[in-house]
Amino acid sequence: MREEENPLEPFKRATTATVRAIAENDELDVTFGRGNPSLRGNVVHMPLPNIGCTKGELNAVRGVGDEFALKLRYHDAALHRRNTPGGGPAQELFEWVENARVASIGTLRMEGVAQNLDASLESLCRQAAFDTITAETEAPLSVAVGLLVRQRLTGRPLPPSAENVVRFWRDYVEERAGSHLDELAECIEDQGRFARQCRSILADLGFPVELDEPQLDDNADPESTEQSAEPDSELSPEDVVLDDDSFGEEDGEGEAAVVEMDADMDLDELSAQSEDEEAPRVTPDEAGRIRVDVNYRPFTTEFDETVRAEDLCDAEELTRLRSLLDQQLVSLQHATSKLANRLQRRLLAKQNRAWEFDLEEGILDTSRLTQVIVDPMNPLAYKQEKETNFRDTVVTMLIDSSGSMRGRSITIAAVCADILGRTLERCSVRVEILGFTTRAWRGGQSREEWINGGRAPNPGRLNDLRHIIYKAADDTWRRSRRHLGLMMREELLKENIDGEALIWAHNRLVERSEQRRVLMVISDGLPVDNSTLLVNPNNYLEQHLKYAIDQIENHSAVELVAIGIGHDVTHHYRRAVTITDAEQLAGAMTEQLAALFDVEK
Repeated sequence: MREEENPLEPFKRATTATVRAIAENDELDVTFGRGNPSLRGNVVHMPLPNIGCTKGELNAVRGVGDEFALKLRYHDAALHRRNTPGGGPAQELFEWVENARVASIGTLRMEGVAQNLDASLESLCRQAAFDTITAETEAPLSVAVGLLVRQRLTGRPLPPSAENVVRFWRDYVEERAGSHLDELAECIEDQGRFARQCRSILADLGFPVELDEPQLDDNADPESTEQSAEPDSELSPEDVVLDDDSFGEEDGEGEAAVVEMDADMDLDELSAQSEDEEAPRVTPDEAGRIRVDVNYRPFTTEFDETVRAEDLCDAEELTRLRSLLDQQLVSLQHATSKLANRLQRRLLAKQNRAWEFDLEEGILDTSRLTQVIVDPMNPLAYKQEKETNFRDTVVTMLIDSSGSMRGRSITIAAVCADILGRTLERCSVRVEILGFTTRAWRGGQSREEWINGGRAPNPGRLNDLRHIIYKAADDTWRRSRRHLGLMMREELLKENIDGEALIWAHNRLVERSEQRRVLMVISDGLPVDNSTLLVNPNNYLEQHLKYAIDQIENHSAVELVAIGIGHDVTHHYRRAVTITDAEQLAGAMTEQLAALFDVEK
């Protein structure tokens, strides 16, 4: 009796035939299964759709195969490598634009392929959570340019998730590079000419790419180089994985690998390119202060500022903003009271008296007197009160005050700061509340000085820091509570450079005299500053944040804990908890937040 055929086998056969036909390669090996889609040499690996999936999901899988087939047919890997900028956001943008060119060729020639590619792009953008972007700081410029090029070349509207990225950058890109974007359509099938045009767009957008025309042999036979090397990346911007379980099997890359591409640069190279000067120390000094990392530097600190909240806003405005915060606290009164009471009991319990008994000197242990009366030969016993570290504690709350926190996230952060601040002060724990952002969007005076100075490569951090003191440790809560309202001021929230903020807050803490010092970070994710990331390696700020966390967790007496607002931060911080809604403070998060203040074993 013949076994019944797997219902996916006809789909696999049809897709394999289509991919080979588009690629014009009958020897192409097409495989299906778990794991990220990939193109390696003459082997294409694709995901399998789930049985009973929607038409859109089926088209998305087909779109993966169409993209790989088009790349094999119309993309010269060797020519691409000769034109690719040397790392950083410029390389990432170059990759996205080249993939837009390849996809556009298929879109213009075959309507069925066009629908598949649109479905694949929408699936990719949803996996990368582009449909949830609400602020410019969350929208990658390199992705936006690639999508904008694809739209202009094909004349087709972008899928909704892709359009949500482009809308933040469309005016900015077209104002600076509109004329060169218009010329791309004339050379869509000439990869060499298209690449040179793309480098002009990079220059228009301020990328420090070398514009000298490379020595290209545009007459070279594409087939002679097509198999000479594997493609530059196992994943392209059009790749999609429909099976979420496969993310855990790909060397820890997952979604981020799709968005970030292969633009990482070895930070040791960056260090070697910096000016010859004594390398900063990478361990805390004698006072416990952390020095800047050797692989990181600001272009200038001249325009950075540390400012008190009351200096950024007049008293009347602060009062109005504080009333907005109080309105949020009213709806959470039950939750906040429950957290405050539980946290207070936990901390006060640590401050209860504890005694050591059976000592030879100290305070007479009266509970043992009856034994002495019954048997006068029993010696007198003494006791001594133990010292408790919690009576001498200071807690610093460092709050991400960036644009990505706008709205619900910053409200939750302000609520957390208010609850924890009031509760800790009731327990005689000194509290300091700090914030960090930048003074401008996409670089301020620092970037202008860099531009006027000739746009040196790899300049380091290119924005003006703004570190805010909402409440100093020695200020009373009654005088400082109004300052927390400043967090509700939307124009304050710009970009976030977490690593330097973490070191700043830590170094303030180590100068305190308290025996126990706790640093709590409240943030919604990784550092983002477009002006810096456009001209440095795309993991430049994240690497510095990891350095700062490592220095505190492994080389400092300061205890570091973190609260992630809507994002899991446990992959960076050893001790962390995630909150997605302020109402969670009344549930399981109550106990976890309180547990953050337990003494670390």
